[in-house]
Amino acid sequence: MLDLKTIRNNPDIVKKALKDRSLSLDIDSLLALDEKRREAITEVEQLKATKNKTTDEIAQLKLNKEDANAQIESTKLLSQKIGEIDKKVVEYDTIIAEIVLNIPNIPDSSVPVGTPEKNEIVRAWGKPKNFNFKPRNHIELAEAHRLVDFERAAKIAGSNFVSYRGKGALLERALINFMLDLHVKKHGYTEIFPPFLVNRKSMTGTGQLPKLEEDMYRLKDDDFFLIPTAEVPVTNLHAQEVLEEDDLPIYYTAYTACFRREAGSYGKDTRGLIRVHQFDKVEMVKFVKPEASYDELETLLGNAEEVLQLLGLPYRILKLATGDLSFAASKCYDIEVWAPGSEKWLEVSSCSNFENFQARRANIRFKSKATGKTELVHTLNGSGVALARTVIAILENYQNQDGSIAIPDVLVKYMDGLKVIEEET
Repeated sequence: MLDLKTIRNNPDIVKKALKDRSLSLDIDSLLALDEKRREAITEVEQLKATKNKTTDEIAQLKLNKEDANAQIESTKLLSQKIGEIDKKVVEYDTIIAEIVLNIPNIPDSSVPVGTPEKNEIVRAWGKPKNFNFKPRNHIELAEAHRLVDFERAAKIAGSNFVSYRGKGALLERALINFMLDLHVKKHGYTEIFPPFLVNRKSMTGTGQLPKLEEDMYRLKDDDFFLIPTAEVPVTNLHAQEVLEEDDLPIYYTAYTACFRREAGSYGKDTRGLIRVHQFDKVEMVKFVKPEASYDELETLLGNAEEVLQLLGLPYRILKLATGDLSFAASKCYDIEVWAPGSEKWLEVSSCSNFENFQARRANIRFKSKATGKTELVHTLNGSGVALARTVIAILENYQNQDGSIAIPDVLVKYMDGLKVIEEET
């Protein structure tokens, strides 16, 4: 969330940020409403000062045993007027808060301006494999090896849900354990296993609400949401807290299932694992001091890259343009892996710096040793990495001409020593 004072003092910057994101919000109307609110507050303060002075006069008149009826009547009228204006201020506050919650973060100056076509390829790693046969896509491979049961998943849940089975379930679990071990043992993250349900306040704290509510699964009888990413519960671990400066940076990693309705995406990639309503993901979340956050973003990106490098999957990194940037992010890198059977680049990670946008919403602060004052932390998060698209990339990149699928070396120990998945007969 942007600070109202920042919007008030830098309206042109906010307007440009909205334009760069191809969004239209009436900032002038917001500022006019804010001006009315401040005028009302000033008027209330003046009325309260007058009332206090009149109250002192009443006390003195009573002490002198003089008539104070006129002053008493005046205080009643003042109290009534103050109450009416206070009510109006609350109304202004409510409207302003709702508007501000719908204003996205200001992109960093290093972010390319424009539509998604302006996304910049920062670098690439690995070379797509040249097959001496026509590679099959992941749906063909998964069905041939009975790794995923698409039909029964649809029967028990609906379209765009999947059920892993046998070696497919083992591969999914192996990937999760491999990534958690890497982030904990090598990258220095603390593992968290959070709830998969969160309240509305938590969803608002990280910026999913109110903007993206239609994409979320919400419980009918309770105001809880199935999490779209572990970023939500993990970031909110420190909501309403003041951290010690010496405790920063804080690194967390977490496995969760993730749930997204994908509203408005119907008809896109309806078969297979590319676009599903429930998927697994290992997430990385950071709480850092403001001056370190952009260096921390590069490190975060490197942590996600190492996952794919160890898996031997060719990938490229995109620096997202303003028109492709998420609502809460000030800067974001996407990592896309190459899937040769599908002939597509598939996003498996987004690594974002939110600066203090989420921290202001969730009220996450730290106490500065230099000033003794509290400041907002900067928060970051990145997928490290997301499934099921990583599974797609493994199946399609590691397939052999005889139909078998090799297991990346780094996963063999997590697969009970299995090195090759043979076709079931």
